[in-house]
Parts: sequence; C-alpha cells; structure tokens
Amino acid sequence: MGQKIIPYGRQNITQQDIDVVIETLQSDYLTQGPKILEFENAFARYIGSKYAVAVANGTAALHLNALALGVKSGDKVITTPITFAASANCVRYCGGEVVFADIDPETYLLDINAVRALLEASPKGTYQGIIPVDFAGRAANLEAFRALADEFGCWIIQDSCHSPGGSFVDSKDVRQNCGNGQFADLAIFSFHPVKHIASGEGGMVTTNDEALYKKLLKLRTHGIVKSDDLYTNSIAFAGGEDMYPLWYMEMQDLGFNYRLTDFQAALGLSQLKRADEGIIRRREIAYTYFEAFKNKSFVKGQSGVIEGHAYHLYILEVEDRLELYNYLRSKSIFAQIHYIPCHLMPYYRQFGWKEGDMPQAENYYKHCISLPMFPTLTAEEQEFVITTINEFYV
Repeated sequence: MGQKIIPYGRQNITQQDIDVVIETLQSDYLTQGPKILEFENAFARYIGSKYAVAVANGTAALHLNALALGVKSGDKVITTPITFAASANCVRYCGGEVVFADIDPETYLLDINAVRALLEASPKGTYQGIIPVDFAGRAANLEAFRALADEFGCWIIQDSCHSPGGSFVDSKDVRQNCGNGQFADLAIFSFHPVKHIASGEGGMVTTNDEALYKKLLKLRTHGIVKSDDLYTNSIAFAGGEDMYPLWYMEMQDLGFNYRLTDFQAALGLSQLKRADEGIIRRREIAYTYFEAFKNKSFVKGQSGVIEGHAYHLYILEVEDRLELYNYLRSKSIFAQIHYIPCHLMPYYRQFGWKEGDMPQAENYYKHCISLPMFPTLTAEEQEFVITTINEFYV
C-alpha cells in the first residue's frame, strides 16, 4: 500500500467516457459543433440556471465574467485570499484593483462581516463587485451576499469551481444550488482533472441574465457575431443584395478564443451523468475522515460533515504541518496545501499587501492540509491515510 501513490485528487475515466470521446473524434466536428450546446444545456439543467456557456477553462470563465461585467481600470473588487489565484487575477486582467477581505475561520469562506466592514468604510460606489468562492466545496451563503451587494451597488461573481452539486439553504428554507443564478450575476465552474467533472481542461459560466449570456457568447469567440439581427454594417457592404450573405460575420468587440472543443464537451457530458454518484461518494469519504479525527488532540480544526458540501477537498488543520506533509509523502500519500494566501503572493505584495493584513487566512495557511479526496479512493486507501496520520502523532 505504501508504495502506491495516493494523490489528493484524481480523475475517474471510464470506458463510457473513452467511447464518447472516440465517437466525437470520428464525427464531423472537433470544435464549434453540436456537443458544445448539448453540454451547456445539460449543465444548466443540472445546476438549475437559465443559461450556461462552455469555455476553455475556469480561468477563462472568470476573465470573461469580468469583461462582461465591464471591469476596468480603477474598479475595486473584493475577494478572499484563500483561493486559487485566478479568482483574483481576473480583475487584474481587466485593469481593476483586487481588495482582499479575511476569511471566517470556521468555514474558511470569505467573511461577509469583513466584506461589510470594507464597504462601510468607504463611500458607496467605491467598490464595484464581490467574488465569493465556494472553497473546498462548501457553499457560501449567496443570499446574504446578494443583500449586501445590493445595498452597496455591487455585482457578484460566484466562484463555484469547487462546488458543482453543492448547495445552501436560504432564508425561506429552500435549498439553492451553487451557480443557479438566483443570487449571483454570474457563476463559474472548472473541469480540471481533479474537479468533480473532468474534461481535461474546460470551464462553464452560468447565469440567469440574458444580456450577460449574449455578451459571453460574443466574447468567447473573438468578439465575433454571426447573426443578421446583430450586424451593424450594411447588407451592401457585406456583399449581399437583399440579405446578408452566408459567409458574413462581424467582429464587434475585442474578444478571445476561449472555446471548448467538442471532444472535451463529450467527455464532460459523460462525466456529468455520474456527478451525483461522485458527490455521494465524496460525502461518504468526508464522514469517514470526520469520525476518524473528530476527537484527536492534534487536530486544530476540520471541515466537518456539512449538508450541501460538495467536498472537492477535505481539510485538516494540524500542528507540525510540514513534518506531517513530509511524512505522508514518505509513505506515498501526496497530500496538498490549499492555498497559499493570495495577498502574500509576490505579485500582490507589490500593491502593498503584507503579512498581518489577513490574520485568519494567514493562521489557516500555517495549519491546513488537504487529504486525499476523490470518488475512486478505496476504503483500504483511506484507512491507510488515517492510520498513517495517527501513527505520525503517536
């Protein structure tokens, strides 16, 4: 057992996945074909949103969201320091300013009280947006964030890369799926191999806003439109007589090539069919970890067993984190650390962020470690992980 590497995350590719990819590779379309819309429609149904736009990856999704919302130089946007850097970087891509707010040490999510304090400390209009992150798979309370955003005139991008299938219960006792568009203007998901749904690379934007949806479609493909009712040049200029010729198209904005391929979409569709099964298994793994470590003196904190949690990650806070990490690797258990606080990355330090600015996030980083968490983790492998951690602290 100790010689077999157990990673923190792993994709699960079945024969069905392979078959649908081969079928698509043998079809007429490798990109810009029918599988894209099929995947978008299926994903929107799964999440419960009106619209979905498939893109090249989660980072592209974030960038397109910032563009669609009009982020520009001087705009200030609030997000969490405990996230992958892309959650913040999308603001910088558009010339905006990232302002970090600390995390809630119990949930590891963006602390809504810290966000409120920032908003109240400046005149209304100082901040344009908020990017809450459903970190590790735990859903942020988007209803509360929506009320706060409306109070101060902010938009919301919900980063749900860790949480397809995750949810929270709103004030009316209704369970709200992450990314369903009820509270956020836009939400994003990732299909990186360690995520719940894998397509190699890939991402999705969901929204209930038709105008934003149309902007995203345009920006995803170079800012190009191909529709008679959207053209601004004349029919005569286009080379037609009574109607626009079939070859005609217009680049109306500065967009990007952020498209997903058809064979990636086919893989995503196949994986989507097993999404609920994967969530159930992740929650079983989380429950086993929780029961194993809930009374251990060396555990400073753990994510618990939370209803609606999608469990992309299972995190322990421990003493002697470096020593434990190295010990686990010596036993071929490749745990991981999520995340180095964004505000202390050298890139963001240049804007004045320093140690001590986010005490809760910085304290969390000193102790956090992500244990192996993926649906094909066997009971024997998980028991080996648990036993090895216990042995380290004996």
